[in-house]
Amino acid sequence: MNQYGTTTQDTGSGPAAPSAGQPCDPATGVTRALLAYGVLAGPSYVLVSLAQAFTRDGFDPTRHAWSLLANGGLGWIQITNLVLTGLMTCALAVGLRRSLTRGTGAGWAARLIGAYGISLVAAGAFRADPALGFPIGTPETGTAVTWHGTLHLVAGGIGFGCLIAACLLLGRRFSTEGRRGWAAFSRLTGVLFLAGFLAMAAGAGAVWSNLAFTCTIVLAWAWVSALAVHLYRRATPARAG
Repeated sequence: MNQYGTTTQDTGSGPAAPSAGQPCDPATGVTRALLAYGVLAGPSYVLVSLAQAFTRDGFDPTRHAWSLLANGGLGWIQITNLVLTGLMTCALAVGLRRSLTRGTGAGWAARLIGAYGISLVAAGAFRADPALGFPIGTPETGTAVTWHGTLHLVAGGIGFGCLIAACLLLGRRFSTEGRRGWAAFSRLTGVLFLAGFLAMAAGAGAVWSNLAFTCTIVLAWAWVSALAVHLYRRATPARAG
């Protein structure tokens, strides 16, 4: 049993990742499949968002948040992107809970990641209000705030808070395990993502604040994918007996 709470093969020299030809027991196979969704969630969300950001008429990546892509005739693409990414993140949370069965933040890390996944689904269900001239025809200022736009903001705020907390909690876990690189990566991601979120909230559509938030979104998803890969490689089959 390793520090992640997963059972590993006894090789005589400590835990080791399974070889390519090593059989995988059903429980480990399920865990790996769930973690694999976490590997895919970030890249798919970022790539689909970027593809729209540079092809949708009237969308300015330097001024408009990706959530605005849910508006207009092609808004269903970003809505689907948010919902599917949220479901994949929820699957990652289940895999995380199966991988981290003991130690600092084992249960809470999975809950926080799961809450972030649910918030993404909610953000897709309750789309953001048109703003800052997007879609084309929307006024630059003075746009109405609707109930679904308000719920979108609430879902985003809760989800971002949970992701930040998960980064800091797992940073603490990695620190207690002596994994200084992972501890620093997790904590830095949490702090920078918080700074990016606050910058967006304070910038009111300013180029600097939107670009800062976009960069930290990409960083946060890179951390999520790296974490999923990290745990996937350590989900080793249980020993017989």
